[in-house]
Amino acid sequence: MISNLAQGVQAFTSNVFLVTGDRPVLVDTGANFDVVDAIRSRVDELEAVVLTHTHRDHVGNLGPVTNDFGIDAWGYDASIDGVDHAIADEERIQLGDHEYVALYTPGHKNDHLCFYSETAGVLFAGDLVFQNGSFGRTDLEEGDRGTLIESIDRVLERISPDLEEMHTGHGPSVSTNPYEHVELSAQMARQR
Repeated sequence: MISNLAQGVQAFTSNVFLVTGDRPVLVDTGANFDVVDAIRSRVDELEAVVLTHTHRDHVGNLGPVTNDFGIDAWGYDASIDGVDHAIADEERIQLGDHEYVALYTPGHKNDHLCFYSETAGVLFAGDLVFQNGSFGRTDLEEGDRGTLIESIDRVLERISPDLEEMHTGHGPSVSTNPYEHVELSAQMARQR
C-alpha cells in the first residue's frame, strides 16, 4: 500500500510516500512537518529511505527519520550529505511488496531518480513530471530543459501505457490514465 504522509500538510514540503509491505520504505522525507509521528501512526518499522532527489523540500526531514528508525538513506549520489548508499541507473530495488527499477532522470536536479514497477503498475516520478502536463522546474541550479525533456522521453519509452498510478513529488497522485499525463508533460516541456 502507498500512502502520502504529506497530504493536507500546509508547510512547504514535498509529498512523502510510505510504501508498506514486505519491505516498508519511505520515498522522500519531506520537510517542515513532523513526518516521524505520521510514520509511527501507521507502522512500527521502516527499512530504508529512498530519495528521488536531494532538494531541501524532499530531504528536510531526512535526519529525524533515519535517526528515529535507525535506517539508511538511498539515493543516486552517495557523496551528498545524508545519502548513505548509491542507487545506480537501472538498479532494481524493493519498495513494499514490489521490485522497482531506478531510472536516472536528470534535468530538474543532477541526482534525480524515478522508480518504476511494471508488475505493480506504479511510477514514482519525483519532480520530473506532474499531473496535467506539468513538469519539473529547470530554472534552479542543476536544472536544464533539454536534459529534462530527454529524461521524460526515457521514462515514456520505459513505462507501460497501462500504467495504473503515478506518484509525484508535489500535487495529487494520478490514477486515471497516468501515461497520458506523462505524454502531455513531454509535449509541454518542448514548448518555450
